[in-house]
Amino acid sequence: MNRQSIFFTITVSFIISMLLVVISFGIIMFTNEKRMEHQLLDKYEPIGKMVFRQHYRHGGINKKFEDDIKALNYELFNKMDAINAITYNPTTKVLVQRSFKGAMFRVLQVNNRQFLYIKRKGKTFLIEDKNSIAQDSKIYIILIFIVILLTLILSFIVTLKKLMPLKLLKDKVSTLGEENFDFDCCNLEGKDEVSSLAREFKNSAKKLKETKEARNVFIRNIMHELKTPITKGKFLTELEKNEKNDATLKEVFNRLELLINEFASIEELISSSKSIEKNFYYIDDIIDNAKDILMIEDEVVQGSFDNKKLEVNFKLFTIAVKNLIDNAIKYSTDKKVTIKVVDEDIIFENLGKELAFELNKYYEPFFANEEKAKNSFGLGLYIVNNILKANDYTLEYEYKDGTNIFTCKKDKK
Repeated sequence: MNRQSIFFTITVSFIISMLLVVISFGIIMFTNEKRMEHQLLDKYEPIGKMVFRQHYRHGGINKKFEDDIKALNYELFNKMDAINAITYNPTTKVLVQRSFKGAMFRVLQVNNRQFLYIKRKGKTFLIEDKNSIAQDSKIYIILIFIVILLTLILSFIVTLKKLMPLKLLKDKVSTLGEENFDFDCCNLEGKDEVSSLAREFKNSAKKLKETKEARNVFIRNIMHELKTPITKGKFLTELEKNEKNDATLKEVFNRLELLINEFASIEELISSSKSIEKNFYYIDDIIDNAKDILMIEDEVVQGSFDNKKLEVNFKLFTIAVKNLIDNAIKYSTDKKVTIKVVDEDIIFENLGKELAFELNKYYEPFFANEEKAKNSFGLGLYIVNNILKANDYTLEYEYKDGTNIFTCKKDKK
């Protein structure tokens, strides 16, 4: 295991904690044992001295002394059979043992009965304590130790379980460089820090995927859109040099410059989550600018409408309108498009075949290349969809009486 790993640190910390708990348990048990011994000695030493004094100084144990002992809730055993039955009982435990001045002093316990055993110069005394026996705190110490031990083990297991997704997360993050943006590896619904981290990484992976997608769209669209003005420019260079051709060539270069600026705006929009700046612009200005970029004649775009103002980003919304006009002309039977305006909604109509797939399918980048659909709109509707969403519009489609109807519908706030 890597010594710099957080799992290694946690494991070592757990082992150290376990060792400290075990050592602490041993010290507490030893201290408790000594404390119990002292308590027993302090308790039974006075009664032992009484027996010695009576036996050696006052002529031996008599009936009066036995009665005095009983008054203190003790019972004196005189017969050796009774004494041996206790001392040689296999279940008898020696709680404490001391030797002093030639005498043997023991505290015995049989089940719930405690006895004071004294032996000196061949004389044996056994005294039973009839008082209530104090509970041994050793049992409670062991129970507390077991609870602490189980809590430590459970905490260790829970901590490892919580941190285990970090390993999966590390493996997933390491694959981001290989453009593997699928990030379903952990519990993303959790409230803990690991789940939050996983969510952030998933969001980052999603943004990287969108950025990569935007770059692909950007490059593919450049190749597609620049082909027409480049071809026209090459053709003009082969014609006779005159003022008209020079003006047309200059227009081609202006078209190329507009396209480059357009692609930069598209790339920034798709790969960024920042909000766009919007102002009020006339519909005529937006459509005229779109026609200029397409370099098409005015009669190709038909329709009459009130010249209203729309709250949009002029540059981006023009690109969306340009793509819708271009698609309508490209896939129409008469190579024309009709534009209508209802309130803040803009409608594009063209004669032609109905779309072969649901509109949402055309929002996928490179759908045209994947499906090889004859009437696919390629990257056009993918770009249109992103631009319209950024401008609070939604694209809707309807096919009616041989007419394709695309509506840029203003979202209701």
